Amino acid sequence: MRKSAFASFALATTLTCAVTGQNPPSSEKSGQVTLRWLGTAGWEISDGTTVILIDPYLSRIFGPQPPGRIPYARTPGDARPVYGWDDVATPDVAAIDAHVQRANFVLVTHTHYDHVLDVPHIALKTHATVIGTESTENVLRAYKVPKEQLITVRGGEDYEFGAFSLKVIPSLHSPLDRKHYFSSEKAPEGMKAPLTLRQMHPEGGTLAFLVRFHGHQILAFGGMNYIEREIEGLQPDVVLMGAAASRKEIHDYSGRLMRGLHYPAFVLPTHWDNFTAPFEASQQPSIDAVQSFVEEIKAASPKTKIIVPKYFEAIPLGTAAQ
Repeated sequence: MRKSAFASFALATTLTCAVTGQNPPSSEKSGQVTLRWLGTAGWEISDGTTVILIDPYLSRIFGPQPPGRIPYARTPGDARPVYGWDDVATPDVAAIDAHVQRANFVLVTHTHYDHVLDVPHIALKTHATVIGTESTENVLRAYKVPKEQLITVRGGEDYEFGAFSLKVIPSLHSPLDRKHYFSSEKAPEGMKAPLTLRQMHPEGGTLAFLVRFHGHQILAFGGMNYIEREIEGLQPDVVLMGAAASRKEIHDYSGRLMRGLHYPAFVLPTHWDNFTAPFEASQQPSIDAVQSFVEEIKAASPKTKIIVPKYFEAIPLGTAAQ
């Protein structure tokens, strides 16, 4: 039944590897859930009425590189400012507004700048409810997002929102810098905007989210790690699965996750592009690198279909069987 729900999936199952506010809702409600990749770990999930964003980050500032990653080499014509940890980074409001017109909910997996930098602007613009850790909420409070828009979670919550339900799952951050990455920091209370990148970057703990929406179950990770016991019993149709190189630091990363999730129908890799490069820059090294992830999923779960998304391309899931 679960896999038959995708009989009308609009995209071919052949891999595609090219990367090139709660305002008044739309009166049209199709019941068809559509995904859009916003780059990095950012996603939009919508049925035409309710819009759920996950880690929406569109500014793509030329900021500090993740530990151990090959730096992005500035290409001719790239005039973006260079930001260090002690700089106040300005979100690219034009890019955000071009791709986010409205939102009802924003889910934030953790408080690194490539997940949270754009969230204050989006929350103030759309009046969306933001769901995240205490660290995330402290960043939002610094930018005077009203408390009525903030729901603080720690993992384990399972909430009903009418149009959809949301299970919050404790998780782990990617094992960056050859497993040397570790952070117990959180963004503190009482900060005042504007914040430097260092102020808004404490991880604050990491979450995953299971979104149940029109009969679909969409499991979203914000990085390349998970807690195996926390995914027991989950059977999502779609997994938004971290696919960058640091996953290779995890034992049998793809195999354990596919088995633990009972071989989901669809996997969409996330957080595999170079997020310090502008959207128009070539992502060919990342495209080449993600092919090994595709092969891992094929080997671990041969019936699972893998779709490597393009920026902003609509991926309709069809109408789920009830």
